[in-house]
Amino acid sequence: MTRSVAFFGLGHMGAPMSFNLVKAGFQVKGYDPVAELLHNAGEHGVEKCATPHQAIVDTDFIVSMLPHDRAVESLYLDEEKLLEQISARTLIIDCSTISAKSSKRLLAAARDKRLHAIEAPVSGGVAGAVAATLSFMCGGNHEDVERAREILQHMGANVFHAGPAGSGQTAKICNNMLLAIHMIGTAEALQLGVDNGLDPKVLSEIMSKSSGANWSLQKYNPYPGVMAEVPASKEYTGGFMVKLMCKDLGLAQQAASDSRSYTPLGSLARNLYGLHDLAGNQELDFSSIQRLFQKS
Repeated sequence: MTRSVAFFGLGHMGAPMSFNLVKAGFQVKGYDPVAELLHNAGEHGVEKCATPHQAIVDTDFIVSMLPHDRAVESLYLDEEKLLEQISARTLIIDCSTISAKSSKRLLAAARDKRLHAIEAPVSGGVAGAVAATLSFMCGGNHEDVERAREILQHMGANVFHAGPAGSGQTAKICNNMLLAIHMIGTAEALQLGVDNGLDPKVLSEIMSKSSGANWSLQKYNPYPGVMAEVPASKEYTGGFMVKLMCKDLGLAQQAASDSRSYTPLGSLARNLYGLHDLAGNQELDFSSIQRLFQKS
């Protein structure tokens, strides 16, 4: 019997994730308030739904990939109030990156209604979403996380159970804070080399085989022309937007404040990305921080 999935959020990340579920043989019913995104999903085999409520009828799984706390809470709790209509047999998998507080609220509300829900924010970017190599950082009940593997395995290569509700979101913001820090450091080092006469491809190769090696350098190089398929070589389009990195860094700083942790590099990264955002780069990929160091 074909398993069915309701998928909410068909943007840069959600669209390829939903397409991979279609390829895996799931019946995918999608909804997004942006008509263009919904139409594009329909071209890839996703059944287009006019409302969120239409999408959840007779579904085994619900996957949401939304931009912020407000969107998640509006869908499930406050405006659409989907929790009022979701079947007890349906497993909710929220892949959005939101605050641990908001995620705990969702999972607690689902539990109060005897529903099953986990958080499963992702790492791996748009390329990982397309290639189905994402890492899922799950928080929630162990049995629910194990059940979610049936669907997550078709969208990613790694499924981690970080702990109870809120743990997946905490793991995600720690990861993205580190990502921002080493992306800034990589861009800074590359620009220093270029300003002193080095070829960025040669310098990238040297550092990739040396102690400066990191994911940003080796998989998502921020300098234009070094890697053909990354956003840096496409005018910084089509990736993880600066405004979303700013959101995640804000979540990290809020978590640091709540736990009385000290994250000086995380704070600096937030300020640098914030200034980059204010300069009109909010829709560009976060690797566009390279431009901050380039001489005009």
